Amino acid sequence: MRISAVVATVTLVACSAVSNLAYAQDAPGDPVAGKTVFARCAICHKVVAGQPSLVGPNLFGVAGRKAASMPGFNYSGPLKGANITWSDDKLSEWVSGPAKMVPGTKMAFPGITSKGQVRDVVAYLNTLK
Repeated sequence: MRISAVVATVTLVACSAVSNLAYAQDAPGDPVAGKTVFARCAICHKVVAGQPSLVGPNLFGVAGRKAASMPGFNYSGPLKGANITWSDDKLSEWVSGPAKMVPGTKMAFPGITSKGQVRDVVAYLNTLK
């Protein structure tokens, strides 16, 4: 094989790998898979309108809501003062590590390390309307 053919093949393979990596990072989450992952969160959080909060606030309608705004739940001072609105980016950051995002939060959950699972949980939270 000539050098130019080898270079072309290597370039094609490298571009394909980068393209696949970029797609994997930007792929939308799967809300069905997210509901399954969310089962570990359901120990502390309700997700049905009108149900009382548990250890954590009810997350029905959380997407697009201002943080620390669920009536009747006693949020930490740091979260109250964080001035966050729960966009997909902010939800992803929170689900990945609440204490990293808002030091001093009362939420003891360490976070989800899988980027795919984070996307899935955020997609699921967006269905709670």
